[in-house]
Amino acid sequence: MTTARFLTSDDVSGLASPREYVETVRDGYRQRGEGAPAEPRTKLPNADPPGMLTGYSAVLPDTGAMGGYMYAAGFGAEDAWFVTPLFDAESGEPLALLDGASMNPFKTGAAGAVGVDALARPDATSVALIGAGSQARGQLRATVTVRDVETVDVYSPTKESRESFAAEMNERLDAAVAAVASSSAAVENADIVITATSASDPVFDGDLLADGAHVTAMGQYHPEKREIDTTAIERSKYVPDLRARVMQDAGSFIHAVEEGVVTEDHVHAELGDIVAGEAPGRETPDEITVFDSGGTGIETVASAKLLYDRAVEEDLGSEIDFAPASEALTGE
Repeated sequence: MTTARFLTSDDVSGLASPREYVETVRDGYRQRGEGAPAEPRTKLPNADPPGMLTGYSAVLPDTGAMGGYMYAAGFGAEDAWFVTPLFDAESGEPLALLDGASMNPFKTGAAGAVGVDALARPDATSVALIGAGSQARGQLRATVTVRDVETVDVYSPTKESRESFAAEMNERLDAAVAAVASSSAAVENADIVITATSASDPVFDGDLLADGAHVTAMGQYHPEKREIDTTAIERSKYVPDLRARVMQDAGSFIHAVEEGVVTEDHVHAELGDIVAGEAPGRETPDEITVFDSGGTGIETVASAKLLYDRAVEEDLGSEIDFAPASEALTGE
């Protein structure tokens, strides 16, 4: 029998800072660039009731952990539940089972920030943020740990949402955060553009991107939906989290290929390749870069192990028992 730790959302909430999430996720992508296995998400849709069961996984040898996410969204309850199993990468034994919802904006935001750090200009100070929900919050809080952000223009279609978000972030961050009336007003002249939406169609005109801008697109992972347009793809050095997912669910890139604007060769490198020094990141001050973040097991496993280690230190969570197959898989 093996003992693992069950960690509730309350157990893991506040255990790590945005900066610590970024550091551990950066190391996860470094391992990926050096050959650590990771697979894109698998989505199993259900028509009635409408819903989706999703999972993805990764092995991070240097972190000493492997696992991933499995989550259900929609269905009859019209809600979502995120479960994160974590295993020891050497023995294979289960380490923990986490309620993974509360860490989601932080680990996803950390992946976006690793992309910003690898691709945005070192002197970038202005951010355009399209979206004002939990994921936008996670992206911004992580991004300010890797660049000296001075101004943030946030746009959401709902006036109340963007103004409330701006007020909250002005209290939390050193940067000046302002709600603006359109995505165009936010994007024009921004050094860093972050899209954190559930939009099905592009949320800004790619012609508006200033030379030298960086874009983190993280809100969509559906082949028929996209947050950024073909112009943004065509103008950019394009970097996904995982190359294998690009023609599977990176809708912005798929649209650009289908319209004949680019070919699959337009993929510059995976983020991990750049973090590991296997491929160059930004090479000139004027080039436009895009990090397409669809969500992977890399940031999930890295973050879950960080939280697990902290929980062990603080003696949080409860113990659960797992029987090894050598004992339980008997057929009796």
